[in-house]
Amino acid sequence: MSAISILTVDDSPSMRALLRHALTGEGHMVSEAEDGVAALDWLAANDKPDLVITDINMPRMDGFCLIEAVRAQDCFRDMPMLVLSTESSDDKKSRARNAGATGWIVKPFDPEKLAAAVRRVT
Repeated sequence: MSAISILTVDDSPSMRALLRHALTGEGHMVSEAEDGVAALDWLAANDKPDLVITDINMPRMDGFCLIEAVRAQDCFRDMPMLVLSTESSDDKKSRARNAGATGWIVKPFDPEKLAAAVRRVT
């Protein structure tokens, strides 16, 4: 299996480090952005990743707006996007799904469940 390229979007440096550790441990290539604005800048400047994993609550641009902005671009219509958040209410999950999220993972994440979710959507 070839390495999967993943863009992680989270305003917490420690959460980005945890994600990087878990995902590179599975053999994936990981890029990082600290919020939605930085993620859109990254997507505009780099090759399309196989997957985006985004937090919801971030400064400048939250995860909902990021998902909507990414989905508005034809080239990213089919790219899987997972939400990774401490939020787990049904209305937030529904809002994320409506914006175009592929799935939802609750923080703190279990590395095995994260790996399984990545396999499922890529």
